[in-house]
Amino acid sequence: MNAARAAAATAAAELAAQRADVTIRELHGLDEMHEACRVLDRIWRPDPGNPLITPELLRVFAHSGSYVVGVERDGRTIGFCLGFLASAGLHSHIAGVDDGVRGRNVGFAVKQHQRAWALARDLTTITWTFDPLISRNAYFNLAKLGAVPSEYLADFYGTMRDEVNAGTETDRLMVRWELTGAHAVASAAGTPRTITVDDAGARAVVGLDAKPDGSPVVGRRDGDTVLVRIPAEAEELRRTDPPLARAWRYALREVLGGLMAEGHTVTGFTRDGWYVIDRHQETQA
Repeated sequence: MNAARAAAATAAAELAAQRADVTIRELHGLDEMHEACRVLDRIWRPDPGNPLITPELLRVFAHSGSYVVGVERDGRTIGFCLGFLASAGLHSHIAGVDDGVRGRNVGFAVKQHQRAWALARDLTTITWTFDPLISRNAYFNLAKLGAVPSEYLADFYGTMRDEVNAGTETDRLMVRWELTGAHAVASAAGTPRTITVDDAGARAVVGLDAKPDGSPVVGRRDGDTVLVRIPAEAEELRRTDPPLARAWRYALREVLGGLMAEGHTVTGFTRDGWYVIDRHQETQA
């Protein structure tokens, strides 16, 4: 283990938790696992007959050395995260915080704690998946943390019966977070990986955009850089206009999924909702 690196990560994690006004700790007891499941139920609101995970399984994960943590504020559990060992290092399977504390850097504190936990165990990569249509998650994962998409997974989980995912196909982006890389180190110091559309250059093309009515329109994919827009509030679209939400799902799968399947690299996500894909290597070959 690189002791200095692990110590720096721990210090960054402690500062992030302090700034978010939370305590993050590993869970062990069965009562704690029941409370963790109640948190998950509040966030995802699953079908009672189809829980996201059971307390008994969480206890097995914790006892066998997996990453099982709760997030507390003022003596109340407001968040939870589960990660387990995988071929790449640590795979972060599920993480969530109560709606009332979103946007207050709690998620950032959890990821910094997870990074420190992994580095203390000589794990240098964390992977996880997220819905590529959710703009705030894309910005958090790719810009604020500096993770890099590695694979587009169409309808990865199949039909899910919780209120968050109901009625939509479960496309996901798999991302890799290289914990000792420059972007993760900068993230720990509070420096996001910022990128703008203007950075794309003169040979950029728009591969996916929105029409004036808000519907998606597929464009070109033959530039050095391809810009791919997503709607600002896809979750709201699912509730108010399910056909339009599905249209965006299929268009993003075609364009972003297609480009990634061809081996092109997602280099970032802009604050105003664009994926930036680099095609320079193919153009120069």
